[in-house]
Amino acid sequence: MNIIRLTTLATALALSATSMLAAAPAKATEPLRLGIMPDADSLPFMVAEAEGLFAKNGVAVELVSFANAQERDAAIQAGRLDGAVSDLLAACFLVAGGFDMRVTSVTDGRYGIAAAPGSGIANTAGLAGKKIGLSSNTIIQYSVDAITNAAGLTASGYNAVAIPKMPVRMEMLLAGQVDAAGLPEPFLTTAIQRGAILVGTTEQFHIDAAVIVFSKAVLDTRLADVQNLYTVYALAAEKINATPESYRAFLVEKARFPADIKDAYRFVKYRKPTMPDATQVQAVIVWLKARGLLSKDLVPANLLDGRAVAAW
Repeated sequence: MNIIRLTTLATALALSATSMLAAAPAKATEPLRLGIMPDADSLPFMVAEAEGLFAKNGVAVELVSFANAQERDAAIQAGRLDGAVSDLLAACFLVAGGFDMRVTSVTDGRYGIAAAPGSGIANTAGLAGKKIGLSSNTIIQYSVDAITNAAGLTASGYNAVAIPKMPVRMEMLLAGQVDAAGLPEPFLTTAIQRGAILVGTTEQFHIDAAVIVFSKAVLDTRLADVQNLYTVYALAAEKINATPESYRAFLVEKARFPADIKDAYRFVKYRKPTMPDATQVQAVIVWLKARGLLSKDLVPANLLDGRAVAAW
């Protein structure tokens, strides 16, 4: 009798536990943590969040804003981000350093060279022998080299002046303390608005160096989530492309662009999610190796993972 009662009790407890498990709500999916910067590359993600596109499409994403690339990369290395708006140089440094990150698409930012007011420099040919302010061994210096090379000027054809802080670099440019400077948006438009002369841009020469990266572990375990994130990115990009003028106030209010460039900023044309060409990735690797900046040999296949944007 006791055995029967114990068995009955055990069965009842098991059924009760099963019922409780069935009634318990499913654990919510952790949001993808994506690092962004106050730049043109990140704008579609900011729009997607502000307009509720992530929520409307069932995508859990947490945007984490950074003021500079150093803070962003430190967060990646500490495992606090699943992915980030980044660049090919940073991706190479991460992979060479043992961090298993992968480039999942290009982005559509704009890097350029502006000449000082009154310098008389109107094009890249005019940069020969001139002082160009830039941040050494970064996407800015790579962009300056890529733009000048595309226009027929060698990297040794100008004098690089290291000015790491972009606001200081822009002010030195406007004061004529350097002949030209490499700048990203929105500093590029700000400098031009204040009298600098636009010499050339990565957009003009079809140079892709800005990218999105995700950890391989996230791509292996949450590929569908990353694919859905890109679907929302594409929706936001289409909205900006369709009515860019309606987002001018957004540039200041949400993207933290300077108020005085709101009307002067020229929106980039955002593409559908796409991978960078392997030849452009190889060009970055060659550039880094030539400067002794890579701790190990890399090839484009070490960096690229197109699974998330394959459907595009």
